[in-house]
Amino acid sequence: MASVHSVCVADRKGVKKRPVDRIELVADHGVAGDAHAGSGRQVSLLALEDMETMRLKLATIQPGDFAENLLVTGLSDLNLEVGGRVRVGETVLLEITQIGKECHKGCEIRKAVGECIMPKRGLFAKVLLGGAVLPGDVVVIA
Repeated sequence: MASVHSVCVADRKGVKKRPVDRIELVADHGVAGDAHAGSGRQVSLLALEDMETMRLKLATIQPGDFAENLLVTGLSDLNLEVGGRVRVGETVLLEITQIGKECHKGCEIRKAVGECIMPKRGLFAKVLLGGAVLPGDVVVIA
């Protein structure tokens, strides 16, 4: 079963996000208070297992370092594709809009280890139904 490991936000683009106790997702907008809200990539998701793989190469990697909003244990097991939907917690419904993205040329992780996982492993979603998301919330295919 997939579940939210951590939730993260940043008030500007191109920086690491910081873990917080909870985030509020707003329909057709994204994460309240996050720099990517209102963009085509409203919410970003990353599998905890992918982050852990990168941590073997750079031990200092922490939640939010890949600018992900939701770090999810077991995310890869859901085998999500563009157009797929997931429920997060009791009320949130997300639709996957993009898999992967171009990595920033100045990405600190790419500079340190020679690669970044977001171009192939990051998922991006649009918020269909909003609500609060907290660490521990269950993530299931809708």
